[in-house]
Amino acid sequence: MTELALRHATYEDLLKIPDHLVAELIDGELYTSPRPGSRCARANSVLGATLSNFFDSDDRGPDGWWIVNQPELHLAGNALVPDIAGWRRERVPVYPDAPAFEFAPDWCCEVQSPSSGFVDRVKKRPLYAKHGVQHVWIVDPIAQLIEVYRLESGRWVLAGNYGGDDVVRIEPFEEFELALSRLWIEPAAK
Repeated sequence: MTELALRHATYEDLLKIPDHLVAELIDGELYTSPRPGSRCARANSVLGATLSNFFDSDDRGPDGWWIVNQPELHLAGNALVPDIAGWRRERVPVYPDAPAFEFAPDWCCEVQSPSSGFVDRVKKRPLYAKHGVQHVWIVDPIAQLIEVYRLESGRWVLAGNYGGDDVVRIEPFEEFELALSRLWIEPAAK
């Protein structure tokens, strides 16, 4: 075996990855994936902008959120990049001025692509639980579905499945009504 095969990846290894790839360091392993395709980019952009417009405004005060697209999270030696994440302002009253977030968000959203499913579900979701993220959404723009998970006693509980052209209120953003059809490129199959 070579030395490279014996050692764990480091943050320095992550920094060497070309910009056209998303790179994450999880339990000493380096994972890369291509930038999202059009379906994923559409769902990610619309969802992030919609939640940000409603929840991430100064007039919401401590009831608001910081909604961030593709933040870099540094959690116990891991470097994770959720597609969207949110921090409750009551917990984080001042938006940090730093290259990466050193504390877990309250909510994470992973927009599923064929290349990211394993990492998002098997590698990252357990780390989110370990660090106290309270909600995770898995958005599948091809199947036009959202799976919502809530953390209860350190374990993920499926809190809901939504899809197609439903108009829904989804935790932890129940006060907002979301028309799912806005996230998809084409109308939902009937």
